Amino acid sequence: MKPVILCYEKCTTCKKALKWVEESGYEVQIRPIKEENPTVEELRQWHKKSGLPLKRFFNTSGNLYKEMKLKDRLPGLSEEEQYQLLAMDGMLVKRPLLITDQGICPGFSQEEWEKLFG
Repeated sequence: MKPVILCYEKCTTCKKALKWVEESGYEVQIRPIKEENPTVEELRQWHKKSGLPLKRFFNTSGNLYKEMKLKDRLPGLSEEEQYQLLAMDGMLVKRPLLITDQGICPGFSQEEWEKLFG
């Protein structure tokens, strides 16, 4: 499977990550997170595969996260409710989100991405 990057075209971190991918010569599939937000099932699979806390999949610095006061609400929500929230709007999802056969990485960390691209 070709690695997939879920990103938002106006996000500076996404632009930085895509530039790094291009300069590194990796072939990826780009998926616009706002237009094609992840499904509950995709999020569940990625979360389980990543081994990371579910909170890492939330875009905690985003406007929608702040408007919905999720900082205070998240701890009281079940995992299923959190998946439903993330699937509701791609802008709630941490981006860029890299999905490879080797693993999942929410956010851009060159070191982590290099490991996942192997």
